Amino acid sequence: MNQQIAHIALVVNDYDDAIEFYTKKLNFDLIEDTPLSEIKRWVLVKPKGNGHCCLLLAKAANELQSSRVGNQTGGRVFLFLYTDDFNKDYANLLLHQITIVRPPSNEEYGTVAVFEDLYGNLWDLIQPITQ
Repeated sequence: MNQQIAHIALVVNDYDDAIEFYTKKLNFDLIEDTPLSEIKRWVLVKPKGNGHCCLLLAKAANELQSSRVGNQTGGRVFLFLYTDDFNKDYANLLLHQITIVRPPSNEEYGTVAVFEDLYGNLWDLIQPITQ
């Protein structure tokens, strides 16, 4: 059996603001933006590279969903973005004035920094140590 995670839903306030952040500031690719109704769209973004997993940008549709925007994991780091060039990607975060929650540190598994996305979700930027 071969399984993989295809998409991870990320609840957002606005499709276009989220697309702008992920494509212009984090340099993700916009994979798909398909209208499903007058208010709902199927929007997929993903980091550049070999990975297949995409973020499904899902606009909050009710009060409960809106309450989760920016805090889908109760304040824990939500997503882990691996890089092969930490310095370049960290400089890009600074260039785009993305909030750094924890500055770079060298850990046993690699170099890591924690940043916030446009809604306040926490991300790890990690350059893993290669074996």
